[in-house]
Amino acid sequence: MEVINDLLNFNKLKICQNSDWFSFSLDSVLLADFVKVNNKMKIIDFCCGNAPIPLFLSTKTKSNIIGVELQTQVYDLAVKSIEINKLEKQIEILNMDVKDVDKSFETDYFDLITCNPPYFKVDKTSNLNENKVKALARHEISINLEDIFKCARKILKNNGRIALVHRTDRLVDIISLMRQNNIEPKRLKMIYPFSDSKSNLILIEGSKNGKSGLEIEPSIVVHNPDGTYTDEIKIIFNGGF
Repeated sequence: MEVINDLLNFNKLKICQNSDWFSFSLDSVLLADFVKVNNKMKIIDFCCGNAPIPLFLSTKTKSNIIGVELQTQVYDLAVKSIEINKLEKQIEILNMDVKDVDKSFETDYFDLITCNPPYFKVDKTSNLNENKVKALARHEISINLEDIFKCARKILKNNGRIALVHRTDRLVDIISLMRQNNIEPKRLKMIYPFSDSKSNLILIEGSKNGKSGLEIEPSIVVHNPDGTYTDEIKIIFNGGF
């Protein structure tokens, strides 16, 4: 079922979603909070879904933002999300495969790539969702980390940055593939569901042809012991970028 929801408390923004597929998650909010932007950047969001990250970033920067989404049904939601917020002059959504982005833009073109990609590898033991939209969003069926970093290497400017949110257990894969593609990990933030739990998510940013040196930033705890959101998360949810 298609619905229009508030985008948390961000400037009265709305987002178009389909409750049968998925809704935007905490992951997207955290990534938008993590990245550093200014008003003179060329920004592209890979695997943009129904465009939560471009919408969030529109509250942080006046720069133009491009979103790329493969699935036509989800792309249509993203376009509607942009239209209902009257952000067509700032945000453009492309219905295409991220692996083909380098064919549409010059090399060394973008200052920043953001990406909330499918998290799970596909193998014989994978429990794929019967819903194709969900399966493509969650599993590396149509795109994987190697594809993402290969494309980033081509379209990022020298010292341009790519920032991802991903599962903590994929951190070694991410750093390895970054370096294979001349992207140097520069910033890392760990996300913990509770203060006494293991990290389940990471936010990581790399710089194309950047100098070595990784900064480990203060971690984020999502929930208080009683399950409510921590004050830090509440600030982020209220547009506290």
